[in-house]
Parts: sequence; C-alpha cells; structure tokens
Amino acid sequence: MMSFTAAVADQRFVLEHVVKIDELATTDRFAAASPDVIDAVLEGVGQFAAGEWAPLNREGDTVGAKWSPDGVHMPASFIKAYKDYVEGGWGTIGVPEEFGGQGLPFAIQTAVLDTLGSANMGFALCPTLTVGAIEALAHHGSPEQQALYLPHLATGAWTGTMNLTEPQAGSDVGALRATAKPLGPDKFGGGKWSIKGTKIYISFGDHDMADNIVHLVLARTPDAPAGTRGISLFLVPKFRLKDDGTPGDSNDVRVVSIEHKMGLHASPTCVLSFGDHDDCVGELIGAEHAGMRAMFTMMNNARLNVGLQGVQIAEGATQKAVGYALERVQSARAGSPNKESVRIVDHPDVRRMLLRMKAQTQAARALVYYAAGQVDRAGLGDAAAKNRLEVVTPLAKAHGTDIGNEVASLGIQVHGGMGYVEETGAAQYFRDARITPIYEGTNGIQAADLVGRKLSLDNGGAFAALVADMRAEAEHPALIALIDAIDAIAHRLATADADDKLAASYPFLTMTSVAVCGWLMEREGRHATGDEDFAIVKRAAVRFYLDQIVPEALGLKAAATASADVLYAIPAEAFAA
Repeated sequence: MMSFTAAVADQRFVLEHVVKIDELATTDRFAAASPDVIDAVLEGVGQFAAGEWAPLNREGDTVGAKWSPDGVHMPASFIKAYKDYVEGGWGTIGVPEEFGGQGLPFAIQTAVLDTLGSANMGFALCPTLTVGAIEALAHHGSPEQQALYLPHLATGAWTGTMNLTEPQAGSDVGALRATAKPLGPDKFGGGKWSIKGTKIYISFGDHDMADNIVHLVLARTPDAPAGTRGISLFLVPKFRLKDDGTPGDSNDVRVVSIEHKMGLHASPTCVLSFGDHDDCVGELIGAEHAGMRAMFTMMNNARLNVGLQGVQIAEGATQKAVGYALERVQSARAGSPNKESVRIVDHPDVRRMLLRMKAQTQAARALVYYAAGQVDRAGLGDAAAKNRLEVVTPLAKAHGTDIGNEVASLGIQVHGGMGYVEETGAAQYFRDARITPIYEGTNGIQAADLVGRKLSLDNGGAFAALVADMRAEAEHPALIALIDAIDAIAHRLATADADDKLAASYPFLTMTSVAVCGWLMEREGRHATGDEDFAIVKRAAVRFYLDQIVPEALGLKAAATASADVLYAIPAEAFAA
C-alpha cells in the first residue's frame, strides 16, 4: 500500500499558473516568495507531514481525543508531533512579519495546510482554526492585544478557537445568549469584561498540546440591541496572562464534554462553559456591537479553509484508492485473450473512478488556491480582487467540500467490500469529510449567500466580471455553453422572488463552481506540456473534466431555472406520509 506523499508537483503548478504567484512576489509585501523559498516550503512541509502527521491519522481515528474532568487529553504521539510542528515554524508561514511570522502569501499558507490536512485532516484542524484567530486579531485587535497574543499564535505555541454556536443559536447567530458585563476599573487593570455562557461545537476548544488557548467569543453586552446588531467579540484566554505575558491562573473556562462524532475523532469538539464561578475575564475586540464584522473576518477565512478540507480529504482518499488499485488483483481484463487476473487498476470502470477522483481533486485545489490568491491581492488593496474573493468564497467552501465527499465515497467504491471495512482506512476519509458541508455555514447557506448577496455585489458587476474573465479564455464548447448558461440564469435570478431564488440556489452554485473549475483546469491544461507522468496525468484530468464533468453541470440547468412551486405543493406534515 502506498504511503502518503504530498502533492507538491500539483501545488507548485497551481501556484504558478492559477494563483500566478510570481506576480505577488514582485510586490514589497511578498518579495520573500521567491521560487526557491516556495520550493523549500512545499518540499519541507511535505516531508514533515509524511514523516510525522500521516502515520498518526489512523491513531487519531481509533484513539482520538479523550475528555476528563480536568480537560481534554490528546494521544502522546499527537503532543510530540504538534511540538515538532511548532518548532519547525510551520505555523508562521503566512503571518505578517511584524507579528512574528514569515510574511509569505496566504496562498502559500494554504498549500502548507493542504499538505498537513491531506496527511491528517483532524489534526490539521487545530492550526487551521488558529489561522482564523490570527486574522481576526490582526484586523480588529488593539495594538496591545496584537503584541501580547499574535507572536504566540503565530508559532502555534498558543492555539485559537471561534466560539459562535450555542444550543439555540446555530445558523441564526443573532439568537445567542452569552453575556459580557463590564468589570470595574479596579479589576485586572480596567477595561475587562465578565464573560458568562455556554458554547457548543467548539473544535479544539480544549486540549493539552499548547501552553494556552485563545478563545474568540461572541457575546452580548448589557442593553445591546436585539439580533446580530447587538453582538460583540471578546478575547478570552484559557489562562489569564501574568504581568510578564506568560500564562497564569485559570480563567474559569470549563470543558463540559466532547461530542461523540461520526468522524474527525482526532479533533475534540467541545461544549465550553464560561464563567461558572463568575471569574471568566475577557477583553473586547474592536468596538462594542461590532462583533459580526470581526466574526466575518474569521468566518470567511474559515470558509476557505473548510473548502480546503475538501481538497485535503480528496487528496488523501485518492492516494489510498490508487495504492489499493495498484495492488489488488481481481479478474481478467474484459476482451483480453489473456485470462489471467489483473490488477483492478486495469479495469475500465476502476480507471474511470480513479481519473474522476484525480480530476475533481485537482479542480477543487485550483478553485480554493485561486480564492487564496484573491485574499493576497485584496490585501494589497486590489478592489477587483476583493470583489472576486466575495464571489468565489461560497463556491470554494461549498463545492470544495462537495468534491471531498464525492471523492471519499468513490475511494470506498474503488476498494469494493474492503472499503466498507474500517481496517483499510478508506471509510475514515468519508466519515471525516461528512461534516465539511455542514460546519462554518452549511452549503445551503453558501448557495443562499451566492444568489442573495454576491450576484448583486457592485450592482451585479462583480459576478459579470467573473463571467467576462471566463469567456475571454474558454475554448471547450461545453465550457462555453456552461458559462453562457450561468450568465443567463444569473440575470433571471436577479428579478426572481425569494422562494424561487433560493430553490434554484444550490444547482446554480454547482453550475457556477464547475464553470470556474473548468476555466482554471483548461488554463492548467495549456501549460501541461512534456511527457513526464505529472504532465500526462494533468492533461488527462483536464480532458476528463471538460469532456465529462462540465457537461454534467449543464444538466442542472432545469433545476436552476425551476420555480419553488413544487417544493411547496404539499403541506409540511405530508413529508412524514
């Protein structure tokens, strides 16, 4: 069976031809992103992930995180591997230099997380969440907060979490009830708040791999307006800081339990209670009642990184399926005069599944990396890139995770009956993947965001610019037809009523995502020259994508133009009939 190998060749190729990383390297901010540095990062993290994180993927699933009254405990092997991650500096890649990072583009950081998560997605969720906390503090924190917390978060010595969800407040964040009350000027140096409430589904909300955990918590202040307008964001460390900035006393944050989940057993999903003893102290991040703005900085980052989890799962599942198909011998090849049994990789249907897995994985990587490149360009002040990022974020999150689930399922199918047996490890990818279309905004919410907000962004100009860019490059007839279709449907949705718009939203999102992936894959195909294995596979994957997957998306046109009438043709209770 093949061992894990980082997809360095494809990462490098996508960074060059999709992200156009050389353009970013011409700017002062990203001048360090030379080809030599990029190669060293990609190769280095690939070796690290293959040597230290990939071997723990199975243990994370079978042993996983354990709850006890004094907190969550990770397997000893994970504690060592995380320490090596910190000492290797892998958390610092995309953090600005002024905060203790290396200042490389977000797209390079995305490639690093791609490799780590492909090796061990549950483990990689920990540093992924820390990236979101860094983004929020870098954009909205005070200089004092940044100086105290960002250098430790940058290295990974401290980890970060997002605390939004409560039992009654899931997708409806405005229903949250956690409170923050101001403490007097004589308490903890003034300017502090007493935090009280319960948060659920907090990934890596507690563990014993880092010296401190920095919780970013949404809560309501006294007399705050109802709904999302009354939400503020607070920084709440697991351990309060001493005068010298090191972790000190416990901050009255208790892990009540961890969830028993279908997958991601290496990632403790915690129920956290803040202020059981009225001794939980937090600091306001940004302005009071401006928590949603800061939260969306975290959330948009998280949505891209969850889309990346789809790539991670797809890569890992594909490698496992390929390894099995190269070894498993079963039946003679149909039509061959030789009746000896052959490896299953020689059977047409298995090849179809493997090539589909390859094509979908590469397409998802292109989409998510493209979005990451827009993050970097937007950070440089490019207004068009900011709009483009707004449009492609729901595509990257939803379609990336849809692909992860599809590819993981195909991976089980390639294994046949052995895929349904846990010992092979194929099923783990599917179980780990299944949460990704759900958390950080369900994929249905992403589709609603696309048709409800992003189509009208800049008076429709942002989506029109994307369509124009795709039209300017598209050559394959099916891709041209798909681009024309989404353009026409977008104009139709602009005047549709709310029910019709939302009923069409998911098929429209899928069509748009496949169009963008097809555009980027076709571009990659033009550069995939030569006769080495990578180029041969790339050309075949591009051809398969354009010839088979793009036409499939065209078949969604009827669903994307249908009204909502049939959805409401029966009473709600009749669904139980």
